[in-house]
Amino acid sequence: MKVISVINQKGGVGKTTTVINLAAGLSKQNKKILVIDLDPQGNATTGLGLSNITNSEETIYGALNGSKHISDIIKKTNFNNLDIITSNVDLSGLEVETAGDEKRAFILKARLSTYFNENEAFYDYVLIDCPPSLSLLTVMALVSSNALLVPLQTEFFALEGLTQLMKTIERIKVNLNPSLDIRGILLTMYDKRNKLSAQVEKEARDYFKDKVYETVIPRNVRLSEAPSHGMPVLIYDKTCPGSKSYFSFTDEFINQETEIGSAA
Repeated sequence: MKVISVINQKGGVGKTTTVINLAAGLSKQNKKILVIDLDPQGNATTGLGLSNITNSEETIYGALNGSKHISDIIKKTNFNNLDIITSNVDLSGLEVETAGDEKRAFILKARLSTYFNENEAFYDYVLIDCPPSLSLLTVMALVSSNALLVPLQTEFFALEGLTQLMKTIERIKVNLNPSLDIRGILLTMYDKRNKLSAQVEKEARDYFKDKVYETVIPRNVRLSEAPSHGMPVLIYDKTCPGSKSYFSFTDEFINQETEIGSAA
């Protein structure tokens, strides 16, 4: 089982869209997926058809504050092989509530370890949707993860923000999680009519080399519409450009697993 955080401290770069559609794409290929919504906005929750206006104890907040076990809060979605731990706005209070806990960065990792050690549950992938900040919640996700997936919008200032993220990742590797690695960088919001998109793509590929996925995710109206219907775009409109690109990305993501295995 791999725990993968989808992370970028910048908002509006396609993190949640990527979590939802990668989860759906993998589940369609008979992979068993658990999505953890670790963003107090709860967009992954609503994007997969569940409500984020719910009893806070039934969300990831309940597990992190110790009032619930992980096994109590996993919910089924309407999609085969795809479960979720939901989130809501109360999660934003966790940082203040755990201020005196020296081990707070490890709370999520400890809860997940306990759940998987004590239960027969199995998932091929756990995908964590991180908040758009380098906050305690993001640090918890980084400590709990084997690898990171970074959506990078092909727009001005995109690479500047990435520098700060890389510094944070290095600090986490040194102090809290030595095995953490960037699995890949996914270019999002690509507009082939815009020279800037091509320029950012070139800079990203020159700098990060083969860490950048071949697939790029285009700007697409259907991608924006799908979450309001509580479903991934892969199901909402499987023939639109956004769907085709996420299907392609899912294949690339799975093939990467084979390459990682053969390299090991």
